[in-house]
Amino acid sequence: MADPNARDTKLIQYLNEAYGKERELETALQAHIAMTTKAPYKKRLQEHLRETKGHAREVQRRIKQLGGKAESGPVSGGPDVVTGAASSLTSAASKAVAAAKGPLHAIRGTGEAEKMLKNARTELSEEFEEIGFYTGIESLADTVGDKETAKLARGIRREEERMARFLERQIAQLAKAVAREEIPAAERNGGSRRSSSRRRSSSNSRRSSTGGSTGASSRSPSSSSRSGSASSRARSSSSRKTGAGGSGSGSSRAKSTRSASSRSGGSASKTSSRSRSK
Repeated sequence: MADPNARDTKLIQYLNEAYGKERELETALQAHIAMTTKAPYKKRLQEHLRETKGHAREVQRRIKQLGGKAESGPVSGGPDVVTGAASSLTSAASKAVAAAKGPLHAIRGTGEAEKMLKNARTELSEEFEEIGFYTGIESLADTVGDKETAKLARGIRREEERMARFLERQIAQLAKAVAREEIPAAERNGGSRRSSSRRRSSSNSRRSSTGGSTGASSRSPSSSSRSGSASSRARSSSSRKTGAGGSGSGSSRAKSTRSASSRSGGSASKTSSRSRSK
């Protein structure tokens, strides 16, 4: 078979990079499935493992149709012997990297939920890397007029995007699970903020109470002033009444004295007249 032209060689190169990633993720997904205890999450990982294997087969088929050989890496040309050796080494290296990650992922995290959370974050980053691969392949294929490769890349990209959206939702749920597992209830759901609010409310209440007392105290002197003024007016009125009463009594007493004197004088005159007559 004739060697691929420049166009197909570049497409084979990009497809091989995606193929190598799919094969690497097969090993990683198998390790993560074994660690996952959340049933819906585990089920979706198992479904995506089947999708990943299907992607690898479809990409491998397209590479062969373009005149290349599916390799787990960027190797894209050269004599068959050299290419085969390089392909074997690259494939073995990719699988070794994925296999080495499994045990490390098994021991990370402080609890079950956090372990799954970190796995999900890793899976999401891998999905976005694959989306980048297939977006590039689709654009390249469209540009060079390879509709078959563009269609293949577009279909796989959409499946990777669906998985990425699932993982984003799963990460949010697992983060909440970590909070429930590892953070005391008193410190969750804004507990510290509520405590601060209670403290502020209590402080405001105390200030309001103090302000009320101060207001009452301010009003008390005013009331006292009004009471004092009323007392003064009452005393003044009493004084005037007393003064008027005193003058009347004095006049009466004076009149009585004068009447008594007149009577005494009259009696004395009568006595003197009778004495002279005798």
